[in-house]
Amino acid sequence: MTAMESVFERDLRYLKGIGEKRAGLFHKLGLFTLRDLLSHFPRDYEDRTNLCPVSALQPELSCCVSATVIEPVRHAYIREGMELFKTRAADETGAFSLTFFNAPYVKTALKQGETYIFYGKASGPPFEMTNPVFETEGNAGMVTGCILPRYRLCAGLSRGLMVSAVRQALELCLPELAELLPEPLRARWQLAYIRFAYQQIHFPESFEALDAARKRLVFEELLLLSLGLSRLKQKNTALSGAVFSQADLADFYAALPFAPTGAQKRAIEDAVADMTSGRLMNRLVQGDVGSGKTLVAAACAVCAARSGYQTALMAPTEILAEQHVQSLAPLFETLGVRPLLLTGGMTAKTKKSARQALAVGTVDVAIGTHALLSEEVVFARLGLTISDEQHRFGVAQRASLSAKGQNPHMLVMSATPIPRTLALIVHGDLDVSLIDELPPGRQPVDTFVVDEEMRPRIVKFTRRLVIEGRQVYIVCPLVEEGESDLHAAEKYTKNLREKIFPDLRVGMVHGRMKAKAKEAVMRAFAAGELDILVATTVIEVGVNVPNACLMVVENAERFGLSQLHQLRGRVGRGAHKSYCVLFSGSRAEPTLTRLSAMRETNDGFEIARRDLALRGPGDFFGSRQHGLPQLKIADLSTDAQVLPMAHEAAREILKEDPQLTAYPGLRREVERLMEAGFHEGG
Repeated sequence: MTAMESVFERDLRYLKGIGEKRAGLFHKLGLFTLRDLLSHFPRDYEDRTNLCPVSALQPELSCCVSATVIEPVRHAYIREGMELFKTRAADETGAFSLTFFNAPYVKTALKQGETYIFYGKASGPPFEMTNPVFETEGNAGMVTGCILPRYRLCAGLSRGLMVSAVRQALELCLPELAELLPEPLRARWQLAYIRFAYQQIHFPESFEALDAARKRLVFEELLLLSLGLSRLKQKNTALSGAVFSQADLADFYAALPFAPTGAQKRAIEDAVADMTSGRLMNRLVQGDVGSGKTLVAAACAVCAARSGYQTALMAPTEILAEQHVQSLAPLFETLGVRPLLLTGGMTAKTKKSARQALAVGTVDVAIGTHALLSEEVVFARLGLTISDEQHRFGVAQRASLSAKGQNPHMLVMSATPIPRTLALIVHGDLDVSLIDELPPGRQPVDTFVVDEEMRPRIVKFTRRLVIEGRQVYIVCPLVEEGESDLHAAEKYTKNLREKIFPDLRVGMVHGRMKAKAKEAVMRAFAAGELDILVATTVIEVGVNVPNACLMVVENAERFGLSQLHQLRGRVGRGAHKSYCVLFSGSRAEPTLTRLSAMRETNDGFEIARRDLALRGPGDFFGSRQHGLPQLKIADLSTDAQVLPMAHEAAREILKEDPQLTAYPGLRREVERLMEAGFHEGG
């Protein structure tokens, strides 16, 4: 550790007023050093800058009042352990009472005839403030007449102690804080100096200063993230991959029973260019539900086979793996490509036979589940790995699959549309191909937001569709009966079977069921042996049932827009007109605004954009599934305008100086960031 760094790594226990016991409270928030404390940014701020005359006081509103104490402080015992201190203060517009409980310091702190700034919540009229904070008029600025930060705290840790600790950390660290961004870059993007930014983000002199500080710190955080991801991408790009022979796919396209979309063709061309270039492919194919990503995977697998390499295609569920085999086998066989299924549910004998075929190279494409990751699975010549529903597999799992070959090319597919600004960060280490067209003939799903009054009509509509030979999904947010307003899957299914649809075949599937039981129900529904499937969001990914044409979602307000869009994508996969009905009893304006987006568009990218704006990036970063470090200040729902700037700056810096040799401070922070969190979430 260098001398300059040592102050930042200093333990919080040595700050005045903390010590061993209180340090434990800070540890609960993940704060151990002064560096941690500096980056524990306020969650919001309290504006105590505006003075309010006594005549303008309003009940239940907090404000600052400059007033002179006009009476001596009176002291009274209410009961044991309860003392009361009262006085009055006034300005030229009126007077109000001040009451303090168990605050003996008030007797000497408040002197009759002196003027103070009081901050608190008024009650009345007649107006009174209880336990306000105060400072003498000439010394205001610590708790009154300022913009006061509010921090994330925990039980036992007071706001005052946190503010005091941060003030001390700033006093010690600011003189040592090095400027990471060169002057030309700061000037171009109009960014504040780093010391100003840290001082003003914690204790802003004005809201203009706070905005400038926040812009600087958000820019720096996103710049470091972009630099880290770009360097990771450089590292991957530097690796050489298997060089596939130039692939003429004319016969592949001729064998298709339909004409691919322009977007599908572009994605295939992007991938083929990667795989024939000699560099390692790390490509994401991102497209809406039903946009035809599997066709891109098939084309890549054909290229691999014709170049003498094997492909591993990993799907998140056994049913989806089986459906991939069923849909792709006829095409592969026409083109002389040999597919094979490998899942955990197969018999030991079948699995052994499949593994032997892979090991000796008599199979070109292995389609399976996590079973492909087994140590017993060995490939003769693995040249390409494909992960379907990319967000269901962590980085470590994808790496484990890749380790079965010598730097095989990697294609990941995702039906979770992410707005472009967010994709710059989430997929910064991958090249991205967007499939932004739906295949011709794919009908949009009509969506309705309804309340309980519509229940009888939806029940009739459901029965009519089943009589016509169609199938129906009903999604509930819970498994067992819990909160009274939520439809729990088990109780709900029992009610459907016994009272509402006793003559129909109703099945149920949820995440707590054993894998085999769950697969059996899904298989029965896919085979048309069930009319209605009641499910939790386990069906968001996993089974393709072209005959299903109605999706009913109970308590739709409990789901994110992107999740609702994924659920809606389970229907509309066949020739029949399809519908999505969202039940919600909420009358809250934000909820209605959110759900109306589902009515207005079937475009997954637009849905994702609105979801990000309304709810923030929680859906995308919820469980750190992408393995990205936690953002400390940037909020991708509100800082979208800063992200492209930071991304462009990172690109320009790396173009001039790929190793960041001229930027030792930036390089050090990027390395720290990568050590702290990149891809640990696999």
